Amino acid sequence: MPSRIEQRERTRRDLVRVSRRLFADVGYADVGLAEIVRTAGVTKGALYHHFDGKEALFRAVLTEVQQEVAQRVAAAADAEDDPWEQFTAGCREFLAAGTAPDVQQIMLIDGPAVLGWTEWRAIDEAAAGRHLAEALAALVDRGLIPPQPVAPLTHLLSGAMNEVALWLARTSDPAAFPDAVAALTTVLTALRAPAPPR
Repeated sequence: MPSRIEQRERTRRDLVRVSRRLFADVGYADVGLAEIVRTAGVTKGALYHHFDGKEALFRAVLTEVQQEVAQRVAAAADAEDDPWEQFTAGCREFLAAGTAPDVQQIMLIDGPAVLGWTEWRAIDEAAAGRHLAEALAALVDRGLIPPQPVAPLTHLLSGAMNEVALWLARTSDPAAFPDAVAALTTVLTALRAPAPPR
């Protein structure tokens, strides 16, 4: 028989799982707490034991989605041996992850609207933003990107990629994703330091 701690953790996981599906399917604004607790098979009291309301529950869902995207980006980068290819593969994977309907709705559309830009950016920076900053710092250290402050470059690239991901979430053009990847590749290639003369 599961312990009380295990039961509480399972209830929390169920609430996040159910909420994620509902938020992804119809958007944050069209999901009520009554629907969440009914679908999860718990009481409102159980929900309020873990979360102080719908926004707090959404924050947990968004954090989970952001962490999953960051893991996908890291896995794509880790699959490459060359440092530059690791960087570009991770950036491409960020755009690819953003094409999933649940990621689009939760992370890109509802995230900034529900939590506000500042908090949404803080969650993003704690997940994918941290990996991007580390990758850029490593490339500068290796001389693959000319020496420069990493913080503004991280924010510049993160903002550009988030904006493209938002655009992808709102377009139905089948050429949009390949076009976005091509544009991203052009931007990233322009960052690279010229190869030293032989």
